[in-house]
Amino acid sequence: VQLQASGGGLVQAGGSLRLSCAASGLIFTSHIMGWFRQAPGKEREFVAAVSWSGGSTDYADSVKGRFTISRDNAKNTAYLGMNSLKPEDTAVYYCAAQRTAWGSRRTADFGSWGQGTQVTVSS
Repeated sequence: VQLQASGGGLVQAGGSLRLSCAASGLIFTSHIMGWFRQAPGKEREFVAAVSWSGGSTDYADSVKGRFTISRDNAKNTAYLGMNSLKPEDTAVYYCAAQRTAWGSRRTADFGSWGQGTQVTVSS
């Protein structure tokens, strides 16, 4: 399984970014896709998840209304659209995949991980 995250960068507060996660080596439609982030000195935390078909989504309260998770099953790719970015959104963002535990926000339930992409929001 390979998850390749991309799209991170440096943006000013209030700006937008779109992250992508290209998946290979797995049956994409059999996996829930999630995004997590880890800021320096902090634990990795859940950001958002999208169900197998894309019909259901789940968001951390800190990003609800600003971030949008989606997926394109024809392209084996998941996305995280991020608007109204804040300095506290600065972190390495990881995409992850798991098969069965819809609604779980635990890193331990996600068995496959990408390498991470840095998002830096300046004030």
